[in-house]
Amino acid sequence: MITEPIHEGDAYEKSPLFQIITKNILQHGYSIHPGALPDALTHRLWDYLQTLSTEQFKNAGIGREQHYLRNHRIRSDEICWIQDQSPACRDWLDWAAALQGHLNRHLYLGLKSFESHFAHYTPGAFYKKHLDAFKGQANRVLSLVVYLNPQWQDNDGGELVLYVGPDEQDKLTVVPTWGTVVVFLSEEFSHEVLPARHDRYSVTGWFRAHASASPVL
Repeated sequence: MITEPIHEGDAYEKSPLFQIITKNILQHGYSIHPGALPDALTHRLWDYLQTLSTEQFKNAGIGREQHYLRNHRIRSDEICWIQDQSPACRDWLDWAAALQGHLNRHLYLGLKSFESHFAHYTPGAFYKKHLDAFKGQANRVLSLVVYLNPQWQDNDGGELVLYVGPDEQDKLTVVPTWGTVVVFLSEEFSHEVLPARHDRYSVTGWFRAHASASPVL
């Protein structure tokens, strides 16, 4: 287990995980890695998550700014936006910034900003099939999901379903186990979150091609 502080972005530059993610994005447009987030960082995020009150989570919606709306027929999770409000959050943002830099250096994606939030799915909550960005908007380029569910079992539900292949004829099912990392092109892959039997937690983020707009609160 890693025990030293995680705040040195350059330490990740030669990370085998970053190298594999880069190769996968180039070849397939997505990359899935069970238990791959550094364990110390996963624990820090989990420990901080336990300190958040229910009032700090808001019902999630779809769209941004004047197009933002809440629709419980589409999604029923709740979210809490991440800034630099704690050492754990700063460690997470450092890790994401290191990944962003690596991808920019090796894939020339022109990623300029990153935004993310904690997501909580209560038992039975879901998110219907959707895209994180519409083609041609040059907004969200890459989606990043990390799961914070200790002792999650295959039959606990809450899977991420990623639709791949021509005409989305194939699908990949990702069990939201502890420290699993998923990265995919935001404009290319529809996906959904299936209902779970237990409280399900994750961090979801997006690398953007321009400065982030203010997150919807």
